[in-house]
Amino acid sequence: MNFHGKDIKIFTCNSNIPVAQQIAACLGIPVGKSDVSSFSDGEIAVSLHESVRGSDCFIVQSTCAPVNDNIMELLIMIDAMRRASAARITAVVPYFGYARQDRKSKPRDPISAKLVADLITTAGADRLLTMDLHAAQIQGFFNIPVDHLLGAPLLANYFKKMIGDNPDDYVVVSPDLGSVTRARNFATRLGCPIAIIDKRRPRANVCEVMNIIGDVKGKKVILVDDMIDTAGTLCNAAKATIELGGAIEVYAGATHGVLSGPAIDRIKESPIKELILLDTIPVPQDKMLDKFTMLPVAPVFAEAIERIYEDKPVSSISL
Repeated sequence: MNFHGKDIKIFTCNSNIPVAQQIAACLGIPVGKSDVSSFSDGEIAVSLHESVRGSDCFIVQSTCAPVNDNIMELLIMIDAMRRASAARITAVVPYFGYARQDRKSKPRDPISAKLVADLITTAGADRLLTMDLHAAQIQGFFNIPVDHLLGAPLLANYFKKMIGDNPDDYVVVSPDLGSVTRARNFATRLGCPIAIIDKRRPRANVCEVMNIIGDVKGKKVILVDDMIDTAGTLCNAAKATIELGGAIEVYAGATHGVLSGPAIDRIKESPIKELILLDTIPVPQDKMLDKFTMLPVAPVFAEAIERIYEDKPVSSISL
């Protein structure tokens, strides 16, 4: 029997309203009535227009750009629900910002991912539901339960349809050494061989020299990563597989399309034929390219929410 709340309620802040609406539709319930706006001085205002007393509440909010505003929206809504006597509050964060600041890379660096985890916990969240943290150890930064979903099965299902009965024609390529484990697991799902891009900078202000570990000649390449930010690594890797490795086509897939700075121009000019992204971060219409394909994450999050409410394991979703 579930003792965490009498019913499920899905609320959303402003960062990813379409995903929240799709999650609610999958669950067959309406999105909770609330307003998230700003005062004239920039302070965030949250108003809940329905009772949450005794309810199992899920707040959908990707902490993407504008990162700090979206984090504050989430924190303030969590506080509002805690003060309104919600039975349990789950922060549903499809994309967790600050995840790349997970360690001290040089002296006197902050560990901002830990700080954000502390803020979410202190605000009153009882658990976190997220997808593809940049560093899996961030789960340990929280003192509350963290359910960590994987985007790879969604991407793999798409590529399996593309590959069909010809897995030997494709090679999964890791765009850098840090993504090797992810690429290896992805290649196993597809039944394809793997290759690795090894990039080095011989000396300061000298262009990177790329080497390809593995054979991609005459193959169709699938580049896979957890996120695409400025797209420099991805586009350089795509160019290298064509010019140095002799690949004939390049496809790419990632969970989070951050797409900041020169990313759109780089992808547009790159040899990447199709880029598959999950909609954990909304891509504005002015940034959408014909080569983009967006896959929905709402069905996976809806199933996870239902399992959390019913006290069933969530781990089996990612298998």
